[in-house]
Amino acid sequence: MRPVSVPPLNRRTRSVGSEVAAHIEQMIVSGELSAGDRLPAERELASSLGVSRTSLREAMFELERKQLVVRHQGRGSIVAAPPAAAAELFGGLSELDAELGNAVELRDIVEPRIAQFAALRAVESNLLSLSRVLDESDEQLAVAESIRLDVEFHTLLAHAAQNPLLVALCAMTTSWTERTRELSHKTQLGRRISIQGHHAIYAAVASHDGAGACAAMEQHLRDVKEIGLRRL
Repeated sequence: MRPVSVPPLNRRTRSVGSEVAAHIEQMIVSGELSAGDRLPAERELASSLGVSRTSLREAMFELERKQLVVRHQGRGSIVAAPPAAAAELFGGLSELDAELGNAVELRDIVEPRIAQFAALRAVESNLLSLSRVLDESDEQLAVAESIRLDVEFHTLLAHAAQNPLLVALCAMTTSWTERTRELSHKTQLGRRISIQGHHAIYAAVASHDGAGACAAMEQHLRDVKEIGLRRL
């Protein structure tokens, strides 16, 4: 286990505990923190983040509840590995034929349900993480950065659904649909349509509108697929 550092927060007007949880969760989702990494001691981490230890404890309890960190008395907090069931699911399904058509079909089935559950289960830290990604998204970005933020948005949405198996499925569909994403982000118009779709999904999730989030994701996937077909 390698010790890691956590950079300071860019503070917003939300509860401090939620801000800290969102900050660390986003680092985990983006890969800045990896499974097995040991977070700094509570006093050191609170100081580096500029928050009270009470707010930090609230955040750590939330991250533990989401199965993102494991807390050990006297040993600190460690970034959690994916649950065994999720790892087995990924290993078993990764042997399947992952041709573009099949992968896109799986995404069409899975991601609207992820959006629906995210709308019903998302907590404040999830909404904060998603809104940060939207703030960074811009149609003027380079293709690679636009794709990175696209993947991060969908991954954070899966985490908001609070089901590790859905996170595993999201990871699989992401790896299998890289070509689709590349096609949809090649042009400024494609990037703009993708971002608009994310905003519509976020609005429904923030309103805890499950049906609306599901419909917004379905429309988003249709739009992305159409862009890809045009590029082909």
